Amino acid sequence: SKDFSMSRPLMPDTFFDSLAASVRDLTESVTLPAICYTSAGFYEFEKEALYAREWLCVGREAFLENPGDFFTTRIIGEPIIVCRTLTGEVKAMSAVCQHRAMLVAEGHGNARGFVCPYHHWSYGLDGTLVGAPAMGKTCDFDKADHGLPAFAVEIWNGFIFINFDRDAAPLAPRLAKVAEAIAGYDLVNAEGPRPDPAPVLPWNWKVMFENNNDGYHASRLHQGPLHDFVPSAKAEFPESLPEDAGFLRFNGTLHIDASFNATQRALLPIFPGLSDEMRHRMTFANVPPTLSLVMMSDMVIYLILRPNGPESLEMDTGLLFAPGAMKDPSFGHKLDMNMAATAHIIAQDMHVDELVQQGLRSRFAPRGRYSWQEGAQGQFNRWLVHRYLATRDELAAPSIRETPVLRSQI
Repeated sequence: SKDFSMSRPLMPDTFFDSLAASVRDLTESVTLPAICYTSAGFYEFEKEALYAREWLCVGREAFLENPGDFFTTRIIGEPIIVCRTLTGEVKAMSAVCQHRAMLVAEGHGNARGFVCPYHHWSYGLDGTLVGAPAMGKTCDFDKADHGLPAFAVEIWNGFIFINFDRDAAPLAPRLAKVAEAIAGYDLVNAEGPRPDPAPVLPWNWKVMFENNNDGYHASRLHQGPLHDFVPSAKAEFPESLPEDAGFLRFNGTLHIDASFNATQRALLPIFPGLSDEMRHRMTFANVPPTLSLVMMSDMVIYLILRPNGPESLEMDTGLLFAPGAMKDPSFGHKLDMNMAATAHIIAQDMHVDELVQQGLRSRFAPRGRYSWQEGAQGQFNRWLVHRYLATRDELAAPSIRETPVLRSQI
């Protein structure tokens, strides 16, 4: 069962009817309405349509090497703890103390449990309430009823996913095509550092997701020696279904083992499981609404998108390498060459993202037409609209009980 934060959609039926124009064949389709990127009301609807029921990436299992290891994060403003219990199980739960809503953990580290610093309610690594000082005189108080709300957890390719809906269908079966396409990277065993603290970016999460999958701009915005080896004309878009949990974009390269640095070629060890076909392209694998992967022969960049408002998000940017690559004494110097080129490209993208968000606020913001090189945007639209309409129908059904605009729990 789902506890909705609204009893009916905040957008009129005419708005939902208009979404059909964004899921036609790409030759006839148009972009989503601008309010999907700017409206506070639509953001509240999107929390229910996507974030209350989809699988959300929160980090890598490698962040939790030992029993007691934990880290915290936030998605749509929800404070989350992810930890490894003393028996080795990965658990995820709300970080909100069930007494007075103080957060019981910050940052990351290793612990035997979590103690609220405000009134010292204490919780086990599985979220059960184990101590509540001076509550003996409180009527009908049972510690078993006041544990931290727990979330569903699934590990996919070494990434930890959570779902606020404990009854959600498993993730992996709906990612079979994506998993097959990236199997050569063996991401379970890939290695990389913990991402640095995430910056706040002043644009809607979908602007970020779309830009990362837009093959159309690559030969234009990024024109020059740092990007010309991966031309827009060599983009491919494997078919996906709206019901799938993810989709792919391939972009062929002008030579084998291309990578973002001044030499245009891989400097770090190649992922050993890659086929010749995979080594002649860059692969973009997406598990919306939170995870996007940019995959080269020697390096994988992963983005975990965490919206914190209708026009802003935090984004964890991580790197993964072939096993053993980081042990090379020259690894840091070679990585610096990759990151210098990548930083130049990212700066171009982020400048565009910020100006696109400004344009989306304009009364003249269009519902623009697509090029064939924007095939990933068509897949993303179908993924989104399928979920928007399903939630609209569910919220509009008379069986949905009235609930407060702000709910106390997901």
